[in-house]
Amino acid sequence: MPRKCTICEHEQKDEINTALVKGEPYRYIAERYGTSATTLVRHKDHLPVELTKAQAAQEVAQADTLLDQVKQLQRKAWELLGKAEAAGDLRTALQGVREAKGCLELLAKLQGELQQEGTINITLAPEWLELRTVILHALEPFPEAKLRLAAALQEVGHDQN
Repeated sequence: MPRKCTICEHEQKDEINTALVKGEPYRYIAERYGTSATTLVRHKDHLPVELTKAQAAQEVAQADTLLDQVKQLQRKAWELLGKAEAAGDLRTALQGVREAKGCLELLAKLQGELQQEGTINITLAPEWLELRTVILHALEPFPEAKLRLAAALQEVGHDQN
């Protein structure tokens, strides 16, 4: 016969369940309620479904609140931008454009619409620097070709050696 879950029988099981759903560290919960972290891990499968759903709903509501706040900031930025433009204050209008852009980027990130991939500057990559050096050294017997290559590289925004 399997052992009964001691947390399910615990006097303060509701408080323990709430702490578990909130994601509090097992160690702290165990100390507070006189149990062990291992017992809490085993009990996690016994959490009431309603409590887990309620926590998930609360997290969604908090995310919605954050989105609403960003949208409100965006509206305010657009409003101030309009006022600055109407007043002919180009400096403030430009700042308003920057703020509106920042709000738009943040909103897109929060909604998962903006990919946050890093930009790689190949001109700083050691492999490129080594390759460029090898190519330019190989072209030393051909000064005209070396100059043409260096000029072409400079045209695309790269430093020449």
